[in-house]
Amino acid sequence: MSAFLFPGQGSQAVGMGNEFYNNFEIVKKIFKKADENLNYPLSKMILEGPESDLQLTKNTQPAILTVSFSIFKILIKEFNFSLDTCKYFAGHSLGEYSALVCSGSLDFDDALYLLHERGKAMQNAVPVGQGSMIAVLGTEINYIKNLIKETIKSGVCEVANDNANGQVIISGDKESINSFQLFLGEKKIKSIPLKVSAPFHCSLMEPAAINMSKKINETTFKKPNFEIINNVNANSEQKPEEIKKLLVDQICSTVRWRESLIYMSNNGAKNFIELGPGKVLSGMVKRTLKNCNSFSINSITDIKGLNDKL
Repeated sequence: MSAFLFPGQGSQAVGMGNEFYNNFEIVKKIFKKADENLNYPLSKMILEGPESDLQLTKNTQPAILTVSFSIFKILIKEFNFSLDTCKYFAGHSLGEYSALVCSGSLDFDDALYLLHERGKAMQNAVPVGQGSMIAVLGTEINYIKNLIKETIKSGVCEVANDNANGQVIISGDKESINSFQLFLGEKKIKSIPLKVSAPFHCSLMEPAAINMSKKINETTFKKPNFEIINNVNANSEQKPEEIKKLLVDQICSTVRWRESLIYMSNNGAKNFIELGPGKVLSGMVKRTLKNCNSFSINSITDIKGLNDKL
């Protein structure tokens, strides 16, 4: 049994999807559709940059969706990949929108609009320079949570992403995050500052959640054709109204990715196929699950080799 995984912010790179764009008319049409819907040249940004524009959250989010959706369509339409053994679709943060589009729950046009708006709302929720995020490595999540409780008595310092065994992302206001990082250093726990434009997936994002609530609730969602594993509770959800609520909640909530992988594995998934730029999620699968296969699809060669490996 297989699961499709869709990457989130941080996987973007100028030139992503280039080979697919140059070889398949279906991808050119998807890229053109993205440009028309957003009313600016997103496709040029994806293929040529500049990187500074692609890195802006309002552009990054629809750009990653566009590339992930393109790869999914090629896999199905050009290579006749069978979805018979596929049970789960899951996406990391913005990747959940890609999962919903590819599973037939959300229209691509609507997802482009929502992600562009989501990117702007998340960027504007906290003034530039007032928020911060760090990756904490090699430490178990419950231990990190206890350390936060012990050391941070005011301000915001919260778990943003539980990504994989030994990889937890912390988000909050700059002062609290800096203080916590110093404390981690004293404990000889490794942490790395992240180059981000805002402190995502923490309570500081509440203005963005309020902003997006109306937009998400006014959008049509259908029951997905596959089980969607959501970020908020790391469980399967099929009801459109509940999916909407979870997408709003997700903006301020921890991305429970490690638990999502474990849930899918415990319920029969053996092959995890990452559709989109980069190999970040495949690496998380390898760190978290034993006796499972992970594949990242970034090229035509990757697709051709997929059926042989499954």
